[in-house]
Amino acid sequence: MSIRIRRILCPLDFSENSEHALLYAREFARAHDAELILLHVIELPVTYLAADVALPADSLERQRQRSQGNLDAVVEATRREWPRTRSRLEEGNPHPWIVLAAREEGIDLIVMGTHGRTGLAHVLMGSVAEKVVRMAPCPVLTVKHPEREFVDPKPAAESPA
Repeated sequence: MSIRIRRILCPLDFSENSEHALLYAREFARAHDAELILLHVIELPVTYLAADVALPADSLERQRQRSQGNLDAVVEATRREWPRTRSRLEEGNPHPWIVLAAREEGIDLIVMGTHGRTGLAHVLMGSVAEKVVRMAPCPVLTVKHPEREFVDPKPAAESPA
């Protein structure tokens, strides 16, 4: 069996974690001569969505322009390293958009960063990466930022030697 990677999707939220994942995505694209698609989803504030309150149009438009500007800058910089790069901008809940984009674009691999939320933050917000892994139509490579250290929940005395 031969694995052919023609299109790679890299969701970006402009955090250090997603920038680190982009390094991997770009290298995979280069190694497989694949198209690289950078996706940013403008996440609308949950409080407005839950309360069904309209966001001021100019506020949302400023957010769109800022997001598009950030995405354009990342694409331009990435194209210097890998010309077969393009972008996609969406609005809403990130994980469904990532999965939908993967289906619509015929993606062979998703490369995305993780935020490493734990405890209550993870319970309340969940993990976008975790949801994408469960729902994606293709393999997902999650990339943890190398500066994030593992913290053993057991005291040092209890850890096996």
